[in-house]
Amino acid sequence: MNKTVISNYIQPGLLLLYVPLLLLTLILFYLYKLDALSFVAYIGIQEKWFFFLNSKLSQYPNLQYNLTQLGDALVLLPFFSIFVVYVPKIWRSLLSASLVSAVFCNLLKKLFAVPRPAAVFDNESFVIIGKTLSGHTSLPSGHAITVFTTFTILMFTFMPQKQKYRIIWCTAIMIIGLIIAFTRVAVGAHYPLDVIIGSIIGYISGLLGIFINQKYKIWGWVGNKKYYPVFILAFSICIIILINKIINENLIIFYLSLISLIISLYIITYVYVKK
Repeated sequence: MNKTVISNYIQPGLLLLYVPLLLLTLILFYLYKLDALSFVAYIGIQEKWFFFLNSKLSQYPNLQYNLTQLGDALVLLPFFSIFVVYVPKIWRSLLSASLVSAVFCNLLKKLFAVPRPAAVFDNESFVIIGKTLSGHTSLPSGHAITVFTTFTILMFTFMPQKQKYRIIWCTAIMIIGLIIAFTRVAVGAHYPLDVIIGSIIGYISGLLGIFINQKYKIWGWVGNKKYYPVFILAFSICIIILINKIINENLIIFYLSLISLIISLYIITYVYVKK
């Protein structure tokens, strides 16, 4: 599989950063034109859309609550843990991209300090699924950043060779990413623009992760059997965390993530022990 991925792998160029940066610029200009650069106005121009999307999307609470957990890296990444053995190239980019996205997410949340819907609106006026989040950390959506950081790397790693299939592949990845990202509106945790901006930043983070890995090779040891114990330990810790999540919230998505991780732990341990 790794040889196939390497032969098909599309190395993105810096030009691909222009589109997301242009989108962020257009959003900034849009907010400026509406005089919505303060958090009060930023929330005000989205109020109707937030209530509309929240009421429509929250009609499937169990589905939305399960899907929104994929914005948690500890739930999403175990689904791709097997690639440590079979396609380590993915994890080399993922590690760099995850660090970049974490920096972006934390800095921007502190910079903007936009209050979440539950901190602004009457909690009885919209649907809240799961825990009520009421901090000043709404912009950008960290879950959207995580999803698009990961999906961007997957998109380029498994990019089809034929142009027509590339269009279908990229479109499908983006649509699935947005469906997962907008669960944050469904559960009442974010405004629509939080999700859109977070998705764009996630895409940028994914690209930067690929660029960093191409230039510096700092994660070249990933895929080397000598370092498998590092992943065996990491997988074991994540299994404990997922079990704890299942104890607290008995969600199907946690079981699926746990099963993926257990299978990966078995395979990587078997490969490491086998001489």
